[in-house]
Amino acid sequence: MINDIPLNYFLSLAAALFCIGLFGSLARKNAIAVLMGIELMLNAVNINLVAFWRYGSPDPILNQAGIVFALFVITLAAAEAAIGLALVIAIYRSRDTVNVEEINLLKW
Repeated sequence: MINDIPLNYFLSLAAALFCIGLFGSLARKNAIAVLMGIELMLNAVNINLVAFWRYGSPDPILNQAGIVFALFVITLAAAEAAIGLALVIAIYRSRDTVNVEEINLLKW
């Protein structure tokens, strides 16, 4: 059933998600929105990894490299979300803002 959908559809979806995430992380001033943009970019990478695993391997059951890399990226995204959210909460408690432009921790 998945072979009915061509590979370029998955790649187009992943490219669109990555571009939305890149725009969201570069154009936003809110730290939470920046973290959400980074999560979108990591999800686009996961779509690419699983799509290339499915279409690139002659025997996808024996060659599990794409799935292993996708699980690694999911683990990395969970750690990034936990640490990033903890940093945002700590900065909000000390500076009363989550605006990225107003956070200048090196200034006294």
